[in-house]
Amino acid sequence: MVYNREQLIGIVSGQMPAKRWKHVEGVMQTAVELARRYGADPVKADLAALLHDLAKFWPVERQEAVIRENGLNAELLDHDKQLLHAEVAAFISQRDYGVDDPEVLDAIRYHTSGRVGMTQMDKIVCLADYIEPGREFPGVERIRELAEVSLEEALLAGFDSTISFLLEKKKAIFPLTVLARNDLIAQLKKRNPES
Repeated sequence: MVYNREQLIGIVSGQMPAKRWKHVEGVMQTAVELARRYGADPVKADLAALLHDLAKFWPVERQEAVIRENGLNAELLDHDKQLLHAEVAAFISQRDYGVDDPEVLDAIRYHTSGRVGMTQMDKIVCLADYIEPGREFPGVERIRELAEVSLEEALLAGFDSTISFLLEKKKAIFPLTVLARNDLIAQLKKRNPES
């Protein structure tokens, strides 16, 4: 069965506190704006943003079970539990809600960690998650300003912010995020060899 947008809104909003649903609405709005600004499909951006935190408030044990039982990325199990929900949300979106667009599913899957070779949609949803209007953290205004001119520059600043936070807290950094950051630097260098 394929669900329409209104049905998905009911399903997703019913699985989280109202405050988190407000965040999801902000990510949806921001993802659509970024998609329009950078020439991506706003309908896909809206759908990926709508589903990105689908499993965020599931018990960690349930998220881990979905990963184990379905042969998903087991490397996530050895890292911060905050990473699990993205992989689980992509899987559940496909299995239970009929989302079969790989671009949408990947944008959901990598919205927390990033990856090497991020697609435009990956970048849009990941960045929208960082800068939606309800987000408040040191440096978010600068990331919002960068988002006006460059997806890559803004996302790089977002990853830098996350990595700095994790270093400060003496937490492990998921290797894929470091690789995603390095890949963004390479993309920006290729575009502007002088920098």
